[in-house]
Amino acid sequence: MEFEFMEWFQLAIRWIHMITGIAWIGASFYFVWLDMNLTPPEKDGYKDKAGVGGELWAVHGGGFYEVQKYRLAPPEIPQTLHWFKYEAYFTWISGFILLTILYYFGADIYLIDRSVADISTDAAILIGVGSIAGGWIIYDQLCKSPLINNQMVFGLVLFALLTLAAFGLSQVFSGRGAYIHIGAIMGTIMVANVLMIIIPGQTALVSAAKKGEAPDPVYGLRAKQRSLHNNYFTLPVLFIMISNHYPMTYGNSYGWLLLAGISLVGILVRHFFNMKNQGRAKQGFILLPIAFVLFFAIAYAAAPKPEGVPTEKISFSTVEAIVHERCTSCHAAKPSNTDFESPPKGVRLETPAQIAREKTRIKQQTIDTKTMPLGNLTQMTDEERKILGWWISQGASTD
Repeated sequence: MEFEFMEWFQLAIRWIHMITGIAWIGASFYFVWLDMNLTPPEKDGYKDKAGVGGELWAVHGGGFYEVQKYRLAPPEIPQTLHWFKYEAYFTWISGFILLTILYYFGADIYLIDRSVADISTDAAILIGVGSIAGGWIIYDQLCKSPLINNQMVFGLVLFALLTLAAFGLSQVFSGRGAYIHIGAIMGTIMVANVLMIIIPGQTALVSAAKKGEAPDPVYGLRAKQRSLHNNYFTLPVLFIMISNHYPMTYGNSYGWLLLAGISLVGILVRHFFNMKNQGRAKQGFILLPIAFVLFFAIAYAAAPKPEGVPTEKISFSTVEAIVHERCTSCHAAKPSNTDFESPPKGVRLETPAQIAREKTRIKQQTIDTKTMPLGNLTQMTDEERKILGWWISQGASTD
């Protein structure tokens, strides 16, 4: 009963995470698009004299919309002013709850891989939380450094630092644990930008306008800058959110490098759309084929390389003994591993027929990526993985 409650609780939190995340990213994409499509009003016209910096007409949902953006603030603040912040806050809160439940309470399963680093649960959690907090501190200091004056150099330095963080975390965590913490670092940077830079800046603008004072334009410029950074983070973060379904990425020996490459693909795609929003689609179109070629080059490079197969037939009794010792503690009708009430993903490996039927999954997750057993809790050896691979290459016979 307790296990079922936790499953439903996780489902509820994950659903909240998706709902609020979609709302946040949707608003982010829309406002970046909006800002890049505003056109200045007629010079010395009444809108220009009223302080309007840009305007836009749109049609949607059966009606016409007129949007105006003031250079600083309107002559009078309207009674109803819409803010966009709670989507970001609840996305981060729900995400951190999921991180805590799955990767901190379940550290021995999802976060720690003893074949990578034999560390304690407390040490793993401290490293994880420290990397998230440290990521924001380093990023924020970079934004306050002279590097911010050159966005290209700033972006390259930030990308290099995140790649270095991915490499470092992959030396102490499981591949899946390293990926999710890079996502948590970027997600925390994004929400901290909202909480500590964007919203305070907007509050200062509103406060000054209500007092009849000229708002300091630095608040708006800084908020716009951080919003644009968030915009480029979104696609890499979305990839990390779905990456746990694709062990050939995080389970690769160079998973940290794959993450950097796939994130770069997302950044190139996002940059194309930003250029398109600025009316520069023709100049930016080359980014799409570059992203396409890069993605498939990554996929080719990550593909497992074939190894020689011994001529001597691998007996099924040897295979069955390995599977029963290393796998069936989880993959059984009634798992002996108390962390699972039912076999993960419904995969059972108790009979010869079940083992043969799952040969493709066994190859992908046990041999090609070494993501199973989870956290290598049962200490499957490299030699045992080779034996399973040879058996599959020889036809996976149960005779």
